[in-house]
Amino acid sequence: MQKVYYAAFAIFATSLAACREYCNIVGMSRSANSRALAPRRHEEILRRLAAEGSVSIAELSAHFDVSRETIRRDMKLLADRGQLDVVHGGATLFEPIEPALVHRSEENATAKAAIGLKAAELVKDGMVVFLDSGTTTLAVAHALDGLRDLTVCTTGLAIALHMCRQPRARVHMLGGEIDPAEEAAVGLDALEAIGRFRVDIAFLGGGGLSPDGEVTDFTRNGAEQRSRMIAMAGKAYFVLDSSKFGRLTPLRIPGFHQAAGVIVDAPPAPTISEALERKGPRVIVATR
Repeated sequence: MQKVYYAAFAIFATSLAACREYCNIVGMSRSANSRALAPRRHEEILRRLAAEGSVSIAELSAHFDVSRETIRRDMKLLADRGQLDVVHGGATLFEPIEPALVHRSEENATAKAAIGLKAAELVKDGMVVFLDSGTTTLAVAHALDGLRDLTVCTTGLAIALHMCRQPRARVHMLGGEIDPAEEAAVGLDALEAIGRFRVDIAFLGGGGLSPDGEVTDFTRNGAEQRSRMIAMAGKAYFVLDSSKFGRLTPLRIPGFHQAAGVIVDAPPAPTISEALERKGPRVIVATR
């Protein structure tokens, strides 16, 4: 009988060791998977925040099938980046404020000028052109000097002023409430004004080029206006300098994938370029 007990104990000990080993392997595998999937979780958390305004740790833990502690770490990382606010039990949307246009005008000026020149190569005499507000699109406007019989539609005050001084350009200032920081028309009136024009080509700004190859925006106004410009243009191009690579701002731009390309001053990381081109827009690199 004693031998039977010893044998049973040995079997139990062996099974327990095997179980522990299995749990360790599974734990390591889950840990590795958790690290590998973290960027996707971060993106989905921000998407949900943009749509709903808040998220809970419990819901995200169940949705992603990870521990609550993992979600807390995700939220802390995103909060440290200024992309959300951590609250009790979850997080709320942090609305980042893009620096005012006057402060952005001198940043990366050489890169923006190169992008402007590359964009201007796509414009021909007599075209109707949308120019989004922003400093990179203002560089595009400067690069259009010398083209004839252009019709330029814009929400940007600085762009409208520059183009109306060109002797052979017609300018439509698309109306709406003026955002003092952006020096541009925003809101429903601007959105409706954009919808009244069919244009040959549009050049658009953006808040960032995310790690998964998508141009995102800071505000709903900006995202909606850029989406409408894409829909109303024969071809649309985003113009982004390299400081925006890898930056994920909260708002998606509906119809982003219908843009013809993204004009940049330097090649993005291969993973970003490949992800971008899988979605549709091609990468166009301007030489300085």
